[in-house]
Amino acid sequence: MTLKTLIEEAAATLSRGGDADAQHDAERLAARVLGVDVAALPFDTVPGDRAVWKFRKLVARRADGVPLGHLTGTAVFCGLELAVGPGVFVPRVHSEAVLERGLRAVAEVTAPVVADLCAGSGALALAAAHRRPDARVHAVEFDPIAAGFARRNSARRAELGDTPVTVHEQDLTRPGVLDELTGRVDLVLANPPFMPEESRDLPAEFSRHQPRQAIYAGPDGLRLVRATLQVAVGLLRPGGTLVVEHGHLHGETVPELLSGSGFEEISGHPDHDGWPLFSAARKPAAAPPD
Repeated sequence: MTLKTLIEEAAATLSRGGDADAQHDAERLAARVLGVDVAALPFDTVPGDRAVWKFRKLVARRADGVPLGHLTGTAVFCGLELAVGPGVFVPRVHSEAVLERGLRAVAEVTAPVVADLCAGSGALALAAAHRRPDARVHAVEFDPIAAGFARRNSARRAELGDTPVTVHEQDLTRPGVLDELTGRVDLVLANPPFMPEESRDLPAEFSRHQPRQAIYAGPDGLRLVRATLQVAVGLLRPGGTLVVEHGHLHGETVPELLSGSGFEEISGHPDHDGWPLFSAARKPAAAPPD
């Protein structure tokens, strides 16, 4: 059996299991087993028995819902290859829209100060530093495993020439988060966990295989969103911008929370399927002196 046929067989298996990117995932897994880039896959060759066994084992795990990044060890976000693995949330392409909205808000700001809250692997922070080399970027993550991935990714991106990101192992629900930046941040980006604890309809990838603390946040799913808003309003300078991902469950609730927290110019933004994905808001500008 050629590699091409083997990948087609795997893609059919993954597709039957509901994988929307079955062909892509099968090719990534094959590249992992063979130790080559996807673009260099030798489709017309016949893999050895051990390679076939390893590949089919990975396909079975992916079909069971294990995130692709946890199987390959990497994920691509905004064109950057980041290290991920068990214990850290694998960034999703949907969240790239959060970054784009945030960067537009600071397009005219020289050397903006950016904070990524609930940073996980550091995806938003690292992409911001890559796109804005003049920015001073800070990533906040409470979980030591995830923070370790963020530090590893920051070091790697710095080796490749990007502006280093400072990673802070801090808990948003406790006082003192980035106290040294109070009132000085131009942009806060955040992708906190936002699923209610009792959610029953999540795919296995999220309910069983992604780290629980990156998915669930209290009975209504808003415990970390509320903490994010409280921290953000203190960190932002007058006129600064917050962009927070919250998913389809909170398309009305989060804008209400933003308004109640004193933000203005609040706007909701959908994903590519039209479901609520994130909200953006601005901290009011300082009142002019009398």
